[in-house]
Amino acid sequence: MHKFSVARRRMVREQIAGAGITDPRVLKAMEEVPRHLFVPKLLSHRAQQPSALPIGYGQTISKPFTVGLMTTLLELKGHETVLEVGTGSGYQAAILAHLAQKIISVERIAPLADRARETLQKLGLHNVTVLAHDGTTGYADHAPFDAIMVTACAPHLPPHLVSQLKDGGYLLIPVTTGEDQILYRYQRQGQEVIVEQSVSCRFVPLLDGIKIEDPALANQGIPEHESLSDTTGPEDNAPSEGEHLA
Repeated sequence: MHKFSVARRRMVREQIAGAGITDPRVLKAMEEVPRHLFVPKLLSHRAQQPSALPIGYGQTISKPFTVGLMTTLLELKGHETVLEVGTGSGYQAAILAHLAQKIISVERIAPLADRARETLQKLGLHNVTVLAHDGTTGYADHAPFDAIMVTACAPHLPPHLVSQLKDGGYLLIPVTTGEDQILYRYQRQGQEVIVEQSVSCRFVPLLDGIKIEDPALANQGIPEHESLSDTTGPEDNAPSEGEHLA
């Protein structure tokens, strides 16, 4: 719909490009992917706002800036095979699908994996494979990967993921540091791993196993009633501390 495309262009201009992300391929992908299709219909009018939103089962879709930053940090050129750990809504996978050759996205909550797969297929993004799988083990069947993105916070760097990364490839993962979460970028160089610290962040925890959730939890975290007006206030538009790409 036209109103959503206008809102996406504004989102990219103000929240992504305005925060210092300049990769034209990332900006174009975020303008093209209909973010509102990856959130509950009740919240579709808020899809482009600068905040995370609930998607059910106690999970969220990351705010636009976080998606743009993490995508940019992978430095994708178009030929890569990428592993995403934590499909969630499928929105991040959709962005990656515009920028890499093949995406393997794994999600431990089976109903979320099913929902995301359906949305991605409706959008014609056939270079994404969504699997209900324990992401803490990576996905050895398709390893090694040119890049790996983890969209949940780990207590430490999972060794399985490093072993499945190609030489020269980047691994992005939020890691708990004391009471904080920090987004780290690791690059494999032979047998060594080069570490870079990015920004503070806030993600759900990275858990092992696969969950066949109770359907009653499908709306967990989603408000029962929402105003149809744009409720973004000044405080919602203010960038979070550290959220600016230098």
